Amino acid sequence: MKTRGQPRVDVNRPRKDHIADMIIKREPKIVGIYRLTMKMDFDNFRQSALQAVMKRIKAKGIEVVVYEPALKEDNFYNSRVIRNFDEFKEISDVIVANKLSSGVQDVVNKVYTRDLFSRD
Repeated sequence: MKTRGQPRVDVNRPRKDHIADMIIKREPKIVGIYRLTMKMDFDNFRQSALQAVMKRIKAKGIEVVVYEPALKEDNFYNSRVIRNFDEFKEISDVIVANKLSSGVQDVVNKVYTRDLFSRD
């Protein structure tokens, strides 16, 4: 929160650090980001909170790929956009997903999510 005359403080920084650390501990070669948005019908990818997590992972030399059907570009912040969902699931060692959706149930062992009870 920014107040007059004070720098903005990222209160979510510790959470982003924790998420990145948990993913990095799995020692993946490729991390897949399954959907960039946190909410349904939200398409402002440029403000996605996952960008900070992606940056931390890439800083460790780990490749990050993105699966986001609504994204038209071939790259998202220097990460490849994979359009074929089966290819995305196959090449990703860890898949970061906001929700544990039916689309990733067949690779649930690869999924990192905060949606532990499928109700988030």
